[in-house]
Amino acid sequence: MDIGSAALVVVDMQNGFVNHHSLQAVPAVSDLVAQWSSAGRPVIFTRYFNYPGSSYERFFQWHQLQEPPETDIVPELTEAAEHSHTVIDKTGYTLFTPEATELIRQEGWTDLAFCGIATESCVLKSAADAFERGYAPWIVHDACATDAGPDVHDAGLVVARRLIGTSQLVTTEHVVGQLTAYAGIPVLE
Repeated sequence: MDIGSAALVVVDMQNGFVNHHSLQAVPAVSDLVAQWSSAGRPVIFTRYFNYPGSSYERFFQWHQLQEPPETDIVPELTEAAEHSHTVIDKTGYTLFTPEATELIRQEGWTDLAFCGIATESCVLKSAADAFERGYAPWIVHDACATDAGPDVHDAGLVVARRLIGTSQLVTTEHVVGQLTAYAGIPVLE
């Protein structure tokens, strides 16, 4: 991973996606964001919004995440999001809205490290889209989860290996090692 040209993308860490299956992602992502920020590298947050008549309503009869508090970023990350490079609001799975696409281009980022919720949908789609656009996608798999349970998380990782390559799935420990080497920062305990 080229940390000097990388941004951390925190995907949909919102109240409406946190349940007993995904709760463990909150401290993992919070710690990763703290380490990444300590190295002076940019952090992007995405925030998903459902809307009346959306494909999610039409095809899944899923009506959640249309308003606060479900759409709010979890309290543990609210301050980090407010101080981040930017928050990208989206109505679909991917990070790659016109705003995000332009931001990534303007900043010249070559590597995008993804963490957050949900592994098999928004994280996977964003990473695959990054791959197809010529960016180096990284999924920090121990800082990802899904509200659908561990089997669905594991299935998302299997598909990710097929779509972006096995070596693109990394651990928080690996990323922190890269950050430390880049910035010479001590590991936060």
